[in-house]
Amino acid sequence: MNKEQLLKRKAEISALLADETRSIDNLDEVEKELRDINDQLAAIEKRERLMTEAAAINSGAAPEARSIQTFNANPQGEVRELGTDSVEYREAFMRHVLTGESIPSELRAVAKTTDIGSVIPQTVLNRIIEKIEAVGMILPLVTRTAIKGGVSVPTSSVKPVATWVAEGAGSDKQNKTTGSIVFSYNKLRCAVAMTLEVDTMALAVFEQTLINNVVEAMTKAIEQSIISGTGTGQPKGILTETPVTGQSLDVSKIEYKTLTDAEAALPLEYEANAIWVMTKKTFMAFAGMVDTTGQPIARVTYGIGGKPERTLLGRSVVLCNYIDSFGTADTGEAFAFLYNFSDYILNTNYQMGVKRYEDNETDDQVTKAIMIVDGKAVDINSLVVLKKAATV
Repeated sequence: MNKEQLLKRKAEISALLADETRSIDNLDEVEKELRDINDQLAAIEKRERLMTEAAAINSGAAPEARSIQTFNANPQGEVRELGTDSVEYREAFMRHVLTGESIPSELRAVAKTTDIGSVIPQTVLNRIIEKIEAVGMILPLVTRTAIKGGVSVPTSSVKPVATWVAEGAGSDKQNKTTGSIVFSYNKLRCAVAMTLEVDTMALAVFEQTLINNVVEAMTKAIEQSIISGTGTGQPKGILTETPVTGQSLDVSKIEYKTLTDAEAALPLEYEANAIWVMTKKTFMAFAGMVDTTGQPIARVTYGIGGKPERTLLGRSVVLCNYIDSFGTADTGEAFAFLYNFSDYILNTNYQMGVKRYEDNETDDQVTKAIMIVDGKAVDINSLVVLKKAATV
C-alpha cells in the first residue's frame, strides 16, 4: 500500500473507533492493523526525509530540518495529533482499567508518564477537576495555589506603621517579613473497585462512574482536612489551629448572647469577609430564636438560583457535616466557628494518575486514583471558635 492508501485506511479505522454506537469485537486485530499502518507511514516519512537530505547534499544546499509527527485522520479527511483526550486513548484507557490490557505504545507516548501505570484522559481529568471545585461548600471559599512542595512562602504578622515627622526628619525602618510557610507533598488516594458488571459499560457510562466515585471520595477527604486535618500526612485543618487569646468561647446554651459574644470577639479588621460554619442542626437552633420584638435571629432567603442563603446577624452561614452539632458535641469540642476562608491556602497538584490491581480477598479489580494536596491557614486572626461547655 502506498502512502495515500495507508492514510485512507487509517481514516476508516478512526471513523470506526469514533463511532460509539458500533460494537467492535476484533479490537486486537484493529489495534495490530493500526500499529502496522503507523510503522509503514513512519518508514515512508523517514525514506522521504532521507531522499530530501540526499538531494540537498548532492545540490550543495543545507538539508532541510523536518519533524515527524504521528497523525490520526478523521472521517472528514482532516488530521489531528493523538492526545489523552482522543477517543482512541480514552477507549484504550478504559480497556486498561477494566481488563488490564496494555495501552498501545503510540498512545502511551502521549501520556508522557514514567512512574504511573496510565494517565487519566484529559477529558475525564478536566471534568473531575470541575466537579471537585463545584460540589463542595468549602472548596470554593479557600485560596488555591500550585506552589512546589518544600518551597518557603514568606508570611508576615507585622504591618508597617506610618508616623508623622517634622520637615527634613526621617522615620524608623521597619522589617516586614517575619515568618514563612512551607507546603509538603501529601498523597490523597482513592481506590475504586470495579465489579464484573462494569465490563459491559459503554465508554461514556464508564467515565461518568469513575468521575462520580473519585469526586465524592476526594471532595469529602479534602474538605474534612480543611476543617479538622491533623497536618500530619494531610492538610492542617482550621480547627487544629490555636485561636488568638479571647477568640475561643465556651458555650453552655445556644442563645442570642452566643452570637453577640462571637461578633465581639471577632476583630474589626477581619469582620468584612468572615463567615459562619456549622451544621444544619446547629443553624436551625439559632433559626428558632427570636429577639425581643419577635423577629427571628436567623434569616433564610433565596437567591436567583433558588438556593437558600443563610445569615446570622447579617453574616453568611455555610453548612457542613465536618463538625458536630451543638447537641451531639462533647464538652470542649468545637461546634461552630467564624473564619475568613481566603486566609486558608490549599496547595494542590491536579495531575492525577491511576494504577490497577486485583484484590486477592474479594477478586475485585481495583483502580486507585492519586492526588497531591496540602493546605494550611496562613492567618488565624479571623478565627473565632465556639466550643461546647459543660452544662450547669
